[in-house]
Amino acid sequence: MLFPSRASGILLHPTSLPGRFGVGDLGQEAYRFVDFLVETGQQVWQVLPLGPTGYGNSPYLCYSALAGNPLLINLEWLEAENFLSAEDLARLPEFDPNRVDYDRAMQVKIPLLQKASLAFFEKATPERRAAFEKFCEEQAYWLDDYALYMALKNAHQGAAWYQWKDELTKRDPATLDLVREQLRDEIFYHKYVQSEFFRQWSTLKDYANEHGVKLFGDIPIYVAHDSVDVWAHRDIFCLDLETGQPTQMAGVPPDYFSETGQLWGNPVYNWEKLQATNFQWWVQRIEGMLNYVDLMRIDHFRGFAAYWAVPGGETVAVKGEWIEAPGAEFFKILKEDLGELPIVAEDLGVITPDVETLRDQFGFAGMKVLHFAFDSGPSNPFLTFNHHENCVVYTGTHDNNTTVGWFEERSPEEKQRVLNYFGGMPPEEIHWAMMRMAMSSVGKQAIFPLQDVLGLPASCRMNTPSLTGENWDWRYQSEMLTPEIRDRLRSLTELYNRMPPPSSNNG
Repeated sequence: MLFPSRASGILLHPTSLPGRFGVGDLGQEAYRFVDFLVETGQQVWQVLPLGPTGYGNSPYLCYSALAGNPLLINLEWLEAENFLSAEDLARLPEFDPNRVDYDRAMQVKIPLLQKASLAFFEKATPERRAAFEKFCEEQAYWLDDYALYMALKNAHQGAAWYQWKDELTKRDPATLDLVREQLRDEIFYHKYVQSEFFRQWSTLKDYANEHGVKLFGDIPIYVAHDSVDVWAHRDIFCLDLETGQPTQMAGVPPDYFSETGQLWGNPVYNWEKLQATNFQWWVQRIEGMLNYVDLMRIDHFRGFAAYWAVPGGETVAVKGEWIEAPGAEFFKILKEDLGELPIVAEDLGVITPDVETLRDQFGFAGMKVLHFAFDSGPSNPFLTFNHHENCVVYTGTHDNNTTVGWFEERSPEEKQRVLNYFGGMPPEEIHWAMMRMAMSSVGKQAIFPLQDVLGLPASCRMNTPSLTGENWDWRYQSEMLTPEIRDRLRSLTELYNRMPPPSSNNG
């Protein structure tokens, strides 16, 4: 179980926060959102992966499993320390407050982060310098490789690591020593940015925790092919060590929705190599995540029971095969090393008994998504009267339409089937009805995307899977969090016994 008592919360990635720099960040608006959670009785803030994103801006394809996204750093913190000036932050372009503009935000923020890095190097106080050095020492197991990888990537105009010259692709020690010296300033910059991200995120996390709010993070099971994780740990992935290309790629097989399946392209793990190290890389990854969040969801959990492996070079997923994974052995070692962990298993889609057995063997919570509940009769496992306590109930997730958009796209017959469960509710109240349904579940946690709390249409969804170029850019504006919404959400939370206990700091 995740909590000793019932709880609810909101799913909102920090890039969706308001702010004047083109993308949400960890500044004042993040604290205002925590205050909104507290005022409405919410005990959980769920976020998507926090790493530095590559092409397409997907938080599920990051350059590192443990680094933070530089775009989330709030520049006003750096101005307050005199590492930036008021003038630096005065000449900003006009940004659309409803959408993240990743390219322009990077054009504004990255040069200012570089300027702040130089100022930090020149005039940081002894206390700040000591804190930076402590961070670098404690996080060296991933930070050293990450800073070098990003410096090399920039030196190669963004080219993927497997396109570099052989000595770099294969990590020749003498060559790496040489480039560490050549790229010393760039490496320092990337370490400084990570230390600042960690400082700002940790401060926000402390504020949330002190007010009774837990942060709920997300771990994609696979990492991007073009990532420091694959470059620095090639032996634990199924790669051709000469070319750096995957010999087996991740995906899912053909099904009702796709005749050719889904080919994700990430290299799958070499589980034999991982077993030989007692799963050291994975244990460190989970332990590192606990520095950022209180709870964590493992995306595509079924891959720990068995995974679909597609031969390298294929363009569709048809010719893959299921291969058993040593998930039980891994989670046993993880428990021995780190104790009982607050893990939620993403167990959606076609789930076989071995996946359920693995989930239940270690007491991990599962997921229930109400958008999936209405189209297969009263035995549907997503209907609330079929739930069990150890689950997290969602109206929808980041991959779903908004609840308003989902309902509007249903046929008249399908709409009526939903309305039958609510006994005469007006259709324009569908988002509140679905949140009420989630709140009423016996599931210990109920989570709603902020778009559902606000009753927003399909144009405000966060992600449409398989669509590129128009995802991950939704933002809200501060004035949307109205007193009416606050009071109504708090009333629902009280009604279904999901308020924090009286002793909590939640006021």
